[in-house]
Amino acid sequence: MKLKPSITAVLVFFAAHTAAFSQNTTFPRLQPDPKALEYYRMGENGGYSWTALAQISLWASGDTSAVNLEKIRTAAETIKNSADLPSEEKDRAEYILKFMHKNILKSYSIYQTRIDTLLTTGRYNCVSSAVLYMIFCQSLGINTKGVMTRDHAFITIPAGQTNVDVETTNAYGFDPGNRKEFHDQFGKATGFSYVPAQNYRDRQTISQIELVSLILNNRVADYERQNQFAESVPVAIDRAALLAGNALTTASIKEHQGIILADPRNDLMDRLFNFGAVLLRAGKEEECLRWAETASAVYPDKNRWQEFISAAVNNRVMRLIRANKHAEARKFIDAQKPVLSQADFDKLDTILIDSELLVRANQIRSASDGDTVVSAVEQARNSGKIPEKRAVELITFAVQKTASFVSASPAGNWRRAIQYIEAALSRFGANRELEQALNVYRSNLAADYHNRFATEWNKKNYTEAEHILNEGLAEFPNDRQLLNDKQTINRQNN
Repeated sequence: MKLKPSITAVLVFFAAHTAAFSQNTTFPRLQPDPKALEYYRMGENGGYSWTALAQISLWASGDTSAVNLEKIRTAAETIKNSADLPSEEKDRAEYILKFMHKNILKSYSIYQTRIDTLLTTGRYNCVSSAVLYMIFCQSLGINTKGVMTRDHAFITIPAGQTNVDVETTNAYGFDPGNRKEFHDQFGKATGFSYVPAQNYRDRQTISQIELVSLILNNRVADYERQNQFAESVPVAIDRAALLAGNALTTASIKEHQGIILADPRNDLMDRLFNFGAVLLRAGKEEECLRWAETASAVYPDKNRWQEFISAAVNNRVMRLIRANKHAEARKFIDAQKPVLSQADFDKLDTILIDSELLVRANQIRSASDGDTVVSAVEQARNSGKIPEKRAVELITFAVQKTASFVSASPAGNWRRAIQYIEAALSRFGANRELEQALNVYRSNLAADYHNRFATEWNKKNYTEAEHILNEGLAEFPNDRQLLNDKQTINRQNN
């Protein structure tokens, strides 16, 4: 019988005893960039000027130099002073789009979300081109709003009772629903489908600053596509601060017409746990616990941090158990006890006790060893440390292991094994596996009587042979082999 460790799901909370843990991992920044809070307050105090939106979009892109801001200022001045700039607002808005595609936008690149890269290389995607277009419109006093779908972004301009959409990724994207050139080119250039204004389920209007925040959101996605999970954390923190300031403990989800704009705090928490998952997959459970202690103090989320910590603690315990370091595992679990719920500690304790008992059972080498293990299992069962079913499995295994060594030892024999199993059955009651083992040992003992009989019979010691056989039949009156031997004697006597 081969018995395996019994492993149950474990939920544990974080233990504060992390002082001795490894300090090798450098954790990502957890405080928002002061600029993020400054820009958040700017919006609270009256909204954003076009120059502020330019600054924020470059900061969101990771650019803190003055060079690209000056490029935006120069382009805005050029548009404003153009001799052919129309006088009507709607015409001016279309003029800006054509100006951008003629002088700034060079090639579409699905992941190129940064404004500084757009200004330097001319490469753009829907977010970067929409943000720059919004800035230029704002510089001429044209009000704009962002529009997002599940995988795309563009601009809408309020125009009386209606809105005019602007697909900034295409030179013909002004009022695209009425432009044949747009429909002929847009899908080929970007791979997206235009969502007309009437299809409200698939589009969501967002504020200017929310549109800018998509730059940060896309940068997070870029980092994670490249498995740079540590780098994604501070970017997500800055996005959350830009949109929510210091109120990061609230988790209100903005919902409109069935489309959900990624809640900045929920998105931030996902990034924190994604970084933690990297540590977990690398087998750095101690680092996971230190990360939980550090990050949860700034961004609390009891249930999610407990789930994460549970995985780290459980992995650590199982690693020690597999390495047969039960004493170290015991020390680790006990160190966590002050902050573990009783139920959570008990689950871990059960796993470790089960493994300890199984190791001891596998090391049985005598009847005394077997008795000690069985008593330990009984004690664990009676105290509720292991369940009844598991206790029966361990006792059965220990009794079988002991019987095997008793029967095979120099001073042992089948009868001692039989007596040991019979005592266990008398003590613990019916047990199918032990009863089957008992039948095997009894068959082996009956075979011994036959072999001893045959040996003496072949030596022509007929009296001794018959004596041995009668002893065997007295103990095993229905054994077929012994009954055959009796017929051999009868034939001889006749």
